[in-house]
Amino acid sequence: MHFRTARSLLSLIFFAASLFAADITGTWHAEVETDAGNGSPTFKLQQTGEKLTGTYSGALGDAKITGTVKGSDVVIEFEAQVPVTYQGKVSEDGKSMTGAVDLGGQAKGTFKATKQ
Repeated sequence: MHFRTARSLLSLIFFAASLFAADITGTWHAEVETDAGNGSPTFKLQQTGEKLTGTYSGALGDAKITGTVKGSDVVIEFEAQVPVTYQGKVSEDGKSMTGAVDLGGQAKGTFKATKQ
């Protein structure tokens, strides 16, 4: 009896965790503030499972992005003049994200993005 209860509880936990998994496919407009200056890039993202692909368009030019989405945790990476990494969290409603940006160790800052 205890084994069934534990198994049922585990199933419920995995189900609940999947409900919080974000699907961030779409167009996102961001506001970025860094040591090197500010910008307002646009991301066009395509999510397949935990894999993220798409494009960046902003002050650093245009670039293809790769990344991951694990629950509400998002990592977006691309190459501009330097390797750029955005790490953040998606809100529960999936309409915004916030986090940190690293411009190849040359500048660091924060970002806020809204899904269009």
